[in-house]
Amino acid sequence: MARRSFSLMLAWRYLNPRRAMLSAVTLISVTGVLLGVLVLVVVMSVMAGLEKEVKERFLGYMPHVRLEFVPFGGFREPLEQWRETAEAVTKVPGVKSATAFMQDYALLDVEGKQRPVFFRGLDTHDQAQIDGITAMLDQKDHPGSSADMGLDDRIVISSIIASQFKVGVGGKMSLYSARNLESVKQVYDITAHPPVREEFGPVLEKAKELIAKPWTKRGERLYLSDAEADAIYLPLFDIFKQGVRDPEKEIITKALKPIDDGEQVEGGGLLLDAETPKKMAAALAELDTTDVAQMDAAILKGIKELVLPKEATVIGVYKASQMALSPDIFMPLPLAQELAGMKGAVQGISVRLHDPYQADQVAGALIKELPQGWRAITWTEELGDFSRLIAQQRMMMYFALSFIILVSAFSMMAVMFTVTIQKRREIGVMKALGAAPGQIVRVFVYQGMILGFVGAILGTAFGLLVIRFRENLQEVLRQFGFDPFSSAFVGFDTLPAQIKANEIVIVAIAAFLLCSVAAFVPAFFAARSDAAKSLRNL
Repeated sequence: MARRSFSLMLAWRYLNPRRAMLSAVTLISVTGVLLGVLVLVVVMSVMAGLEKEVKERFLGYMPHVRLEFVPFGGFREPLEQWRETAEAVTKVPGVKSATAFMQDYALLDVEGKQRPVFFRGLDTHDQAQIDGITAMLDQKDHPGSSADMGLDDRIVISSIIASQFKVGVGGKMSLYSARNLESVKQVYDITAHPPVREEFGPVLEKAKELIAKPWTKRGERLYLSDAEADAIYLPLFDIFKQGVRDPEKEIITKALKPIDDGEQVEGGGLLLDAETPKKMAAALAELDTTDVAQMDAAILKGIKELVLPKEATVIGVYKASQMALSPDIFMPLPLAQELAGMKGAVQGISVRLHDPYQADQVAGALIKELPQGWRAITWTEELGDFSRLIAQQRMMMYFALSFIILVSAFSMMAVMFTVTIQKRREIGVMKALGAAPGQIVRVFVYQGMILGFVGAILGTAFGLLVIRFRENLQEVLRQFGFDPFSSAFVGFDTLPAQIKANEIVIVAIAAFLLCSVAAFVPAFFAARSDAAKSLRNL
């Protein structure tokens, strides 16, 4: 006990050799540790807060589990009778509500300025989704914003769109369906083709020759073997599948119908009506008389009616973040269905849970309850890339900023080396009086431990203080024209923060241990010095 008290007493004396309030060496050493811990505590809390706030925003409007019908394992199929499935889904334990899911792209036009936008349709009868949008509204820059879209053509836009197009609450926007634009492109490609009689002339001539040949008679009907039927049918069906005009498709369908109506013969072949060759020849002859200009004019006239825009009124603006992708526009489900060309159908079922963090377990239960062909996508999968990005950013920040504490530890090591050199005579005297090497090591290790402990405690305290008054600090910085966390980028007026006690404790302990190790190295070499040489040289 006496030895421990001796080492500790001497450590305190070396930290404050002139009996002043604080020595310069002590102050510098503690400040280095303090700043390192402070920066790490603030950065960790801010990064955790950003992740938490962005996730909460997403969970306010996005489905916790999205159900899609993929009977063939590929692309999802539209759901027309989705309400019955949604009602069955709500009976699964853990499910809070189930409603329609709809999202797509459209072309936005405001006074001649256009850009593609990503929209999401909301079932306005689901109050939870409306509340999620309401919590995101930007009442500061766009007062009067509301999420009460009803079933009308009223929309809520992101602050990014509002800024780009200089549109606020009450503004008007025109929305063109991207699906209709795809149809326009398809029609344009079709009208660029020559008529079928020119593009597939040799195929049609071969089919006419086969039709004109004598067919085998069986009583009052005609017989075609499978090979003969395929020789006529398959080339014409291949033309039908090409990008040809609708009137030409109708003619080819008329030519193929007699074979489709044929009676299968046991053992192979078809029995056909005696007038089949004449009907097919007459149908194919119509392809020689089609008016290309007239067909194209009819197609283009129909497209002109198809691409009429929907004019929507902006009733709210929500604060968007550049950190993660979010919909440009929220709109009522009927408007979203119309723009997506779904005609009353939906893309899937949006399932909200009592506990979003149980999404994986509930998704498994849903798949067991539903028939084969359904697929469940959880919000953790949807936000997988974002979560990994945030986690990677946090790790990179921790890695980079941890060097501040490491540099502080090396600085403390340099200070301790200087102190041991200054105290060589005293160390020699202590060894000459019988002080054990362990006592001498502990003198300087205790110094490092005290500095590390005080620095970690003060750094943690000041870090929590900065987090507590971060809004005031942001306002001060903004008054000087410096805003490192612009609300236009992060999507929050006040930088969010979440204090994680376990992470803060780990940082404080790491700082304490590094300082202790840093002090041990010079203490070890000091304890090994020869007492006689130390006394003789000084």
